Order: sequence, then C-alpha cells, then structure tokens
Amino acid sequence: MAELILCSAAEVDYTESLYWYAERSVEAASDFDEELHFALNEIKNAPERFPLCDSRHRFFLIRRFPFRIIYRIIHADIVVIAIAHASRAPDYWVNR
Repeated sequence: MAELILCSAAEVDYTESLYWYAERSVEAASDFDEELHFALNEIKNAPERFPLCDSRHRFFLIRRFPFRIIYRIIHADIVVIAIAHASRAPDYWVNR
C-alpha cells in the first residue's frame, strides 16, 4: 500500500491552520483535525479518485472547512504538497 507523506511545508500549513482554529474554538480545531484526517485517509485509500488541478497534482476539498489538500503521486507514494486555504493566493504552493 502507498505511503502518505506530508512535506514540511504542508505540515506548516496544517499547524498554522490548526492553531488559528484553536485560538477561536477548541471544538473547531478538533473538528478541523478530524476532517483533515478523514481526507488524508480518503486520499490514501484511492489517490487517483480525486481530480487533477494541473498535469501532476490532484486535490481533495475538505468538506466543512475552506481548504484543499494538494498532492501528487510519486511512484508508489502520495506526497501532500499543501493544505491550502481557499482565500489564500490560489497557487502559492506551486513551487514546492
């Protein structure tokens, strides 16, 4: 089975977003964390199921939060490039 890897920049995206939600509501932060883990599990189980956003990246829209998980499949692994907020500059992650 494929290994799912978060690049360090995606980890920073996640951590910053989780702290932002936690400052406002512990419940919102918990919900965000739960949704993210659900999304990562969905991606790991069927990485080619989700649409392409360019020639090498796919994305998963998180259900209850304005985020997209941007990832690519490299050999047998799935590499998460960004956990991108919808209101942030749309392609800030392209050079990762």
